[in-house]
Amino acid sequence: MQVFITGATGFVGGHVARAYACGGATLRLLTRNTSNLAGLEGIAAETVVGDLRQPEALRSALAGCDALIHVAADYRLWVPDPREMYASNVDGTRELLRIAREVGVAKVVYTSSVATMGFKRDGTIVNEDTPVSVADMIGHYKRSKFLAEQETIAAARAGQHVMILNPTTPIGPNDGKPTPTGRIIVDFLNRNFPAYVDTGLNLVDVDEVARMHVVALERGRPGERYILGGENLTLKQILDRLSAITGLPSPTMKVPHAVAMAFAFFDENVTGKLRGKEPRATVEAVRMGRKMMFATSAKAERELGFQTMPVYTALRAAVDWFLAHGYAPRP
Repeated sequence: MQVFITGATGFVGGHVARAYACGGATLRLLTRNTSNLAGLEGIAAETVVGDLRQPEALRSALAGCDALIHVAADYRLWVPDPREMYASNVDGTRELLRIAREVGVAKVVYTSSVATMGFKRDGTIVNEDTPVSVADMIGHYKRSKFLAEQETIAAARAGQHVMILNPTTPIGPNDGKPTPTGRIIVDFLNRNFPAYVDTGLNLVDVDEVARMHVVALERGRPGERYILGGENLTLKQILDRLSAITGLPSPTMKVPHAVAMAFAFFDENVTGKLRGKEPRATVEAVRMGRKMMFATSAKAERELGFQTMPVYTALRAAVDWFLAHGYAPRP
């Protein structure tokens, strides 16, 4: 089976590529001129240089493939020009699906995000059927992923064989960038986490997310969304677990959202707009933090054989990897 994978140089995509390689698939991986290929070491694959903002140039690379696994996305909580994010996440997804149809790719797995779900402030555990609209999306990343998901659902309704996976917050090794969630771990390891806010996330082992990308190709129903999650934890609980793993102290001071918002507003305007650097905190991130992002993976368990498991092992693996690669000094 010949498989075309986008985003393979990223955190989740690298694990997906490795899962397919272990299954014996012939791989064709989309990379960019600026991509760091270190995470692909040991994976036998053909690499194709391209950009989601120029999807027509990928037509020949998609031709002859049996499946498209579209993992790539512009995943940033702060971006100087939001148009770039929509061009990659929304327009790029729509056009990539169109080209896949035209060249005869039989099946598609699209990696969306749990960010497209209808989360509440009261910690309600949501599922794929919880009512949600684009008006519920806070920030350009969430909005762009929601709109891209709508393009994918529309393609499925028109007859394209495409399944949608919605990982929660993947954790594990090889988070080289790192992702916004990986930064939480790195900041903790560097003792840059003096306080916390009252928010919650669902953490999931990235290896199980990658396994589902293989399984979904055979068992997923076209047009269906599948949440891939693990444990629902408050930020404080996550920090406490990191403390148990590393021996470093967990912060005890809880900061009100209003204080966090004031800091984010200052940081975004001074660091972001005046200095042109990515701020440590953003207004959109604080607004997102008002909602507890708790979810259930019951549907994926029933239909795909997804395994919901404690996240301790994945957290430990992430910590060990960051320390081994010099992101922080060893405690």
